[in-house]
Parts: sequence; C-alpha cells; structure tokens
Amino acid sequence: MSKFMDVHHGMKGVTADQLRQGKRAAAPFEGELGVHFEHTWADPKEGVVYCLTDAPSADAVRRFHEHAGAQPDEIHVSISM
Repeated sequence: MSKFMDVHHGMKGVTADQLRQGKRAAAPFEGELGVHFEHTWADPKEGVVYCLTDAPSADAVRRFHEHAGAQPDEIHVSISM
C-alpha cells in the first residue's frame, strides 16, 4: 500500500457536513477497493480540498472517490524517505 494525497479544485463553500457525507457514502467500499481513508483538509474560501489515503493504486483512489461523489483533479503518491 502507498499513501496518496489527492486534490479537488472548484469546491468553494464546501462544508464539513458535505465532506462527512461523501466519506460516509464511500466508506462501505474501503475494503472492496483496498483503500483506507485517513484525513481531509479543506479551504472552503479557496475551494480546495485535500484527501489522504492508503491505497494500492491511484485507480483505487479514483474509484473510492466515485462513491464519495467528488472526483479528484490531481492524485499524488508519496515516497517514503
């Protein structure tokens, strides 16, 4: 598993409740996709949301977000040092 940071743009005004709803919608698919969601950071004023997950691939991250209802604009994998 690798850590992935994905970025969503164009989410001005996003609320904590909206983020929780997306997480709840996708949570049942974590095991099926091999994804473990860790954390979300949001800047509603700028409309940017960052999500941190453990996942087997960027494709698994994309499929997880399909269930959450918000596809990321960027997905970055971390390199451990």
